[in-house]
Amino acid sequence: MGVTKRMSLPMDIRLPPEFLKKLQLESENPPLCKPISRMSRRASLSDIGFGKLETYVKLGKLGEGTYATVFKGRSKLTENLVALKEIRLEHEEGAPCTAIREVSLLKNLKHANIVTLHDIIHTDRCLTLVFEYLDSDLKQYLDNCGNLMSMHNVKIFMFQLLRGLSYCHKRKILHRDLKPQNLLINDKGELKLADFGLARAKSVPTKTYSNEVVTLWYRPPDVLLGSTEYSTPIDMWGMGCILYEMATGRPMFPGATVKEELHLVFRLLGTPTEDTWPGISSNEEFRSYLFPQYRPQALINHVPRLDTEGIDLLSALLLYDTRRRITSEDALRHSYFLSLGNNIHNLADTASVFSLRELQLQKDPGHRSSVFQPLGKVPALNLATCYNPLQVIARPSFLFCTQWVQHSTR
Repeated sequence: MGVTKRMSLPMDIRLPPEFLKKLQLESENPPLCKPISRMSRRASLSDIGFGKLETYVKLGKLGEGTYATVFKGRSKLTENLVALKEIRLEHEEGAPCTAIREVSLLKNLKHANIVTLHDIIHTDRCLTLVFEYLDSDLKQYLDNCGNLMSMHNVKIFMFQLLRGLSYCHKRKILHRDLKPQNLLINDKGELKLADFGLARAKSVPTKTYSNEVVTLWYRPPDVLLGSTEYSTPIDMWGMGCILYEMATGRPMFPGATVKEELHLVFRLLGTPTEDTWPGISSNEEFRSYLFPQYRPQALINHVPRLDTEGIDLLSALLLYDTRRRITSEDALRHSYFLSLGNNIHNLADTASVFSLRELQLQKDPGHRSSVFQPLGKVPALNLATCYNPLQVIARPSFLFCTQWVQHSTR
């Protein structure tokens, strides 16, 4: 009981025999009651197997990038599948102290819609992050249902995405790389934010960041035009692009270059003016492109499957003025989600939306067999083709905004 309480271990953990024997000996000679020290807690976790590479068995490579490699693995403690993300530390930009500081923040993200970081293993040459393993991602889900999702499922996925994002934003954490490939889905339909981008983790002391963040198709126009000072609105633009993609089955702004991306945005939403984007007329990059004066088009003509409330939410997510762009918390309370009921707003952070009996995914009307069924047993996913785990990228995606909240780095 004391071990479980102090270390918050998984219920299905299998403690090593030698550790159980040690606990038995200690119970026969109980020490004086006193709080467990941090050093003792670390020692106990090490005895069990946390922080040790030999605790995990590699089952195969899932992906590789410049700074990191991801493996599918299995935990010897729980027999559960895990994703092992190995970050190489020999590169100049892979400073161990910076990566560890960022990881220490991510360990505190405990939410049903954020991928769980189970363990951290630090050696001289490598930092291994042990994540929960999920079967698929939103991109693969769309492919599996023929890019034609049930609009009910679109709403449930969107709500889950906003839940996880709101949890991050309340803690002054920006994702900065929202895209379907970074939204993992398990066989229950639970959607989780992933890809922490720690292959190039940096500690950022000011609010001036690189504008080379977010995959081009999901990058907001203020960042496309060179802005390096931004906050949570950067993620909300990406949310709008993802809502559109789920509702239509195609990317919203699939530009190949920055200029083409901006052209696609302005052609649909209208060329920005001082009324829609205060200060835009003085932006040198915007003026240099000499864009035509497009008028905004009606979104309903491009997303006919979205209802009136959905169009209103989409419009609020895609506002040029970052000060007016809807927040994740306000988006959760938008009338678009009224049909999901009130109980969904009262869930604990770690509770799945599917803990509510009245909430179920529907069968998607796409051409291929749907991943999820409305009732009964959920069919297994094709793991050989669908898993794109914690995609290895060379830029940070989760970013802690240190100018807002200070944390001890001891």
